[in-house]
Amino acid sequence: MATSRTPALAFIFITMLIDVIGFGLIIPVLPKLLEELTGGDLSTAARWGGILMFTYAGMQFLFSPIIGGLSDKYGRRPVILASLFAFGIDFIIQGLAPNIWWFFIGRVLGGITGASFTSGMAYIADVSPVEKRAQNFGLVGAAFGLGFIIGPLIGGVVSFHFGIRAPFFAAAGLALMNWLYGYFILPESLKQENRREFDWKRANPIGSLMNLGRYPVILSLVASLICIYIAGHANQSTWTYITMMKFQWDERWVGYSLAFTGLMTAIVQGGLSRILIPKFGQRSSVLIGLTLYAIGFVLFAFATEGWQMFVYMIPFALGGIAGPSLQSIISSQVPANEQGELQGALTSLISLTSIIGPLLMTNLFAHFTAPESTVQFPGAPFLMGAALSLVSMLLAMRSMFKHQVGQKVTATDTPSEPNHG
Repeated sequence: MATSRTPALAFIFITMLIDVIGFGLIIPVLPKLLEELTGGDLSTAARWGGILMFTYAGMQFLFSPIIGGLSDKYGRRPVILASLFAFGIDFIIQGLAPNIWWFFIGRVLGGITGASFTSGMAYIADVSPVEKRAQNFGLVGAAFGLGFIIGPLIGGVVSFHFGIRAPFFAAAGLALMNWLYGYFILPESLKQENRREFDWKRANPIGSLMNLGRYPVILSLVASLICIYIAGHANQSTWTYITMMKFQWDERWVGYSLAFTGLMTAIVQGGLSRILIPKFGQRSSVLIGLTLYAIGFVLFAFATEGWQMFVYMIPFALGGIAGPSLQSIISSQVPANEQGELQGALTSLISLTSIIGPLLMTNLFAHFTAPESTVQFPGAPFLMGAALSLVSMLLAMRSMFKHQVGQKVTATDTPSEPNHG
């Protein structure tokens, strides 16, 4: 594919969408499959689920800076395609896994090459003008949203009719179709003049993270982003376990709830964010979004009926305007030829939160639901999510007001040079 062809955001959006559909397919069946493989109860399955996510995230933490550095040298397209192909193989391994240890092999492979979002986010930065970057980063959230509408619904139905392993093979098929789609459709986005040589000193998680120190303005914002992602694991890592225990949901109801979550996320990040962020400005969008996140988590924690989870998802989903705004503010402080490295560093940090988050949240759930626990409170992970959202808000406020970043940017404004401190 010629690099001179005008890149289209629709290509990367669909690539990410199919990626998320594949991931969403397996969520409703994972607890039951882990119970089968480990011979334990739901609390035991939650602990193993946290360990598996830890394994995946650990590999992603180590390899994301390498993926980002390679995309800065060779372009986004080849890196994205290689990652997508391995993603399909990962699902096949998990679908065939005879025991829990085969799951670990699949998660290691998936973590090494599952950093396609590193190059995907860099791709968006490549093709987006400054005044549209926050809205375009919101497309990633929209892909997540739509993927979580379609994926869990299909996963719940497929598992009901064909067994709990069938969604893994469906996910593998989608991932490999995604790879073929990208091979024929996805154009290159990184111009030759914006490429840089690969440097092993910068292509490791420690060197990549230390390199962020060259941009002091973004450090507190990055810390804020870390808190958001750790908080998010209250949902990502324990939603299925909590709702199955509190409301006796089966795989289909878990699928319905995740589909509704995805619908709300898609509406907010794919539509409303493109209206609300320019209207409020990035700074206000961050503060409003994080406030809504904290409120939503508290409501989830104390919900007493299953239908309340659907209602409370509405204010929680509106909090989704915070993430794209933070991403845009951070990205605007880094030059074009380092966007891949930046996104690699951010993906490493996000992967680090996926090491901490699942272990924190699944162990909170397991502790407060174990038979020997003196306090039975399945919603404990949600309260932790609320606390982390408030910490994230304080960190973001500190940086945005101190360095005066995140004000409204219009198409007529001349973008300023990245702030190095």
